[in-house]
Amino acid sequence: MPGMKVNNTPTRSLCPAPDARAVDIIDQTALPHAYRILRLSTLADARRAICDMQVRGAPLIGVTAAYGVALALAARSDAASLAEAVATLIATRPTAVNLRWALSRMQTRLAPLPDAERAGAAWREAGLIANEDVAQCRRIGEHGLALLAPLAEGHLSIMTHCNAGWLAAVDYGTALAPIYAAYDAGLAIRVLVSETRPRNQGLLTAWELKQHGVPHALIADNAAGLLLSRHAVDAVIVGADRIAANGDVANKIGTYLKALAAREARIPFYVAAPRSTIDFACASGEAIAIEERDGDELRVVRGQDTLGQPSTVRQLPDDEAVLNPGFDVTPGHLITAIITERGHAAASTAGLRALYPEAGLA
Repeated sequence: MPGMKVNNTPTRSLCPAPDARAVDIIDQTALPHAYRILRLSTLADARRAICDMQVRGAPLIGVTAAYGVALALAARSDAASLAEAVATLIATRPTAVNLRWALSRMQTRLAPLPDAERAGAAWREAGLIANEDVAQCRRIGEHGLALLAPLAEGHLSIMTHCNAGWLAAVDYGTALAPIYAAYDAGLAIRVLVSETRPRNQGLLTAWELKQHGVPHALIADNAAGLLLSRHAVDAVIVGADRIAANGDVANKIGTYLKALAAREARIPFYVAAPRSTIDFACASGEAIAIEERDGDELRVVRGQDTLGQPSTVRQLPDDEAVLNPGFDVTPGHLITAIITERGHAAASTAGLRALYPEAGLA
């Protein structure tokens, strides 16, 4: 049973269609103004959903990619089709390591199989990845609650950035999982949601918090430093798109600034992510590729007009030069702890090795 709800109905961000070899997703480009379900039926549909950010968030991107392989093999299940599907999907987003992790797992599982067995096995493996993501996020919530609860002195004020809730995973989310767990446990909690320009994923966080009834307020990104300096926040908690072996964390642009302000104010700064977000082959944050996104994300603002219709406003001309890096890297020494499905640890090589000794860190 899903943990999160839309209009009081249990919902997941991605669900296999009950009557077809297809998957249904929430079109996150329509939120928060409209709630729309899209059906993905082909490899091209899955690729477009990832590239156009109809699905967002490292865990959900990985699950969508796994189902993208299954969609491709439903049409043709030979080895060449498997290789083509993996190559097509791995090129969609360079920063989120969950994408590569899920595709590697699918390829390892499916490549040795006879053609006749590959399509069915692909659907089963994608389903396993999705269900494992839900279980991991639920445990992240439990471990995060254990860290947040002692900070509450009558009430708990948490700041977050971007969207690392259930919309960014299959259910529960990563950074928001401890928040939901705290709210469900009866703690008086309020969330300060950073808008996260230029894509404004903070609006998605506000939307899903409202669906669950969690008290919150949206803040301008640049208000974070003031609020942290005034100790209006008990802790900051964010998700991650990639965690290097030494504990450096790549996350949505603006995360690093919040970590610096939190350190100056001596406020805990937590990162929540599952095992699939940790890249043990990446020595440090310096090796993480940072996605440079389309400049029109800054030049054009999307929303609704006064009649409630989807609309755009151009705030810069087409030829205005812009820089639009999608992510930044927060060094491990600014992070109080990394919260995973196995518990929490220092953001360091030793800390990650303690949680995942089987990873064989050097």
